[in-house]
Amino acid sequence: MRVGAAAEAAIIRAGAVAASLVLFGAFVAAAGADPADVFFQMYRGSFGTAFSLQNTLVRAAPLMLTALCTAVPARLGLMVIGGEGALVVGGLAATSCGLAAQGLPPWAVTTAMALAGFAAGAAWIGLAGALRAYRGVNETISGLLLTYVAVALLEHLVEGPMRDPASLNKPSSRAIDPAAMLHAIPGLDVHWGLVYGAAACAVAYVVMARSTFGFGASIVGGNVRAGLLCGLPVRAMIVTACAAGGGAAGLAGMVEVAAVHGRANESLVAGYGYTGILVSFLARHDPLAVIPVAVVLGGIGASNGLLQRMDHLPDATVGVLQGILFVVVLASETLHGRFARFRPAPAAAAAPGPTAAEAAL
Repeated sequence: MRVGAAAEAAIIRAGAVAASLVLFGAFVAAAGADPADVFFQMYRGSFGTAFSLQNTLVRAAPLMLTALCTAVPARLGLMVIGGEGALVVGGLAATSCGLAAQGLPPWAVTTAMALAGFAAGAAWIGLAGALRAYRGVNETISGLLLTYVAVALLEHLVEGPMRDPASLNKPSSRAIDPAAMLHAIPGLDVHWGLVYGAAACAVAYVVMARSTFGFGASIVGGNVRAGLLCGLPVRAMIVTACAAGGGAAGLAGMVEVAAVHGRANESLVAGYGYTGILVSFLARHDPLAVIPVAVVLGGIGASNGLLQRMDHLPDATVGVLQGILFVVVLASETLHGRFARFRPAPAAAAAPGPTAAEAAL
């Protein structure tokens, strides 16, 4: 990306965020709260104390992984929004694997759960990619519809074949072995899922920016016909990118099971997949930029309870802010390339050289 284009993108994105905050301030003022106090409580509930910061990082871990479900296919010009479904099936697969592998060493159970979650998510979103590549089905619609299927599958399994008879009020599967759970990073009250998320973003960046697959993806994302003329396997690349993104979201489901819930239940449907879409757009589908954006949005989510207690705002307040951000950021996409200040200066016309007759004199 040219320096001018990068500066333009940063300014437009910052302006979109600022406009969103102004609109959100008007919303909370209309709800009877003081916007200045709301923003202060949001900061306090996300980064103001050691406890809130650790809560923010815990929420940021799945957001990093689900954001990749949108960010990686976006490099090929695809718009995948099925991260929530991939997270759910990844959590289900990880739980099933963890229960079936009981008796093995804890590290083996955890590894098997991670592989199962990644594979399930990859297969789920890879299916949407295959439908797009081989049947022309829009990946946005198929990914969204597959999310509803995944949630229905979760409800069926935890209320039926996988249900723990002891779970009366909240149908859940049996708990996995506590020894196989993801424990806290030494010195922090944050589980290892944060490392999984940051490492996945780093790997995605290296693959998309420093590999032949990433170079081919940038060609296909810019012009599919050019990719075909270059002899690139466009269909296989579409399926691979969707599977990789879905695998990351499936790994987020494994993290939620192995680090937070300890079993599969409806708590897996927490909206991380949908928030991950917003993370990806705010980061302009850059895997490295996903990390700080996920931390910020994780902090916004972590402050929700404090907003309810201190400013008496409803539970949906944070959802309203996320919705405003998403709409304004999408609208701001139309501004890219419209500012002459950031366009490259036209090359100066070369001075004509001497003619053959003049050179002979």
